[in-house]
Amino acid sequence: MVIGIETNTLYDQPDSRGRQLLAALDYLVQRSTVRSRIDASRLAVAGHSMGGGGTLEAAAARPSLQAAVPLAPWNLDKTWSGVTVPTLIVGGESDTVAPVATHSEPFYNSIPASSEKAYLELNAASHFFPQTVNTPMARQTVAWLKRFVDNDTRAPARRA
Repeated sequence: MVIGIETNTLYDQPDSRGRQLLAALDYLVQRSTVRSRIDASRLAVAGHSMGGGGTLEAAAARPSLQAAVPLAPWNLDKTWSGVTVPTLIVGGESDTVAPVATHSEPFYNSIPASSEKAYLELNAASHFFPQTVNTPMARQTVAWLKRFVDNDTRAPARRA
């Protein structure tokens, strides 16, 4: 089951977006009409830009999540030493909004080595790579979710 959300406003910062992601999951498992079909022990979050920063916020706040996938993440907080959720960070080499050198790479490096984590940088990709078909991103994201949400060890998720 997938739930997609919009932010309360365009100006919501990553901490607020992280709370909104978790509120959406809580709604899905507690009050939605499909709640009986949801396994509350198999939840993950993903987001783009400030939503990617919110994904890191959600992972830090709720270590019971099975996976997190920040896409071109933006956040002023660069320290994620408390993240234990398996996290795949995907950045774009040509991102000028959230350059990988000041966002994706420091985020990845701050997650402890003891946590499952991986970093994918897409060649020549701008900040907006999630808005178009992107097979490498999709392949790795699905493999990550299969591995850590479905516990499917056949999925080729790689530790970076």
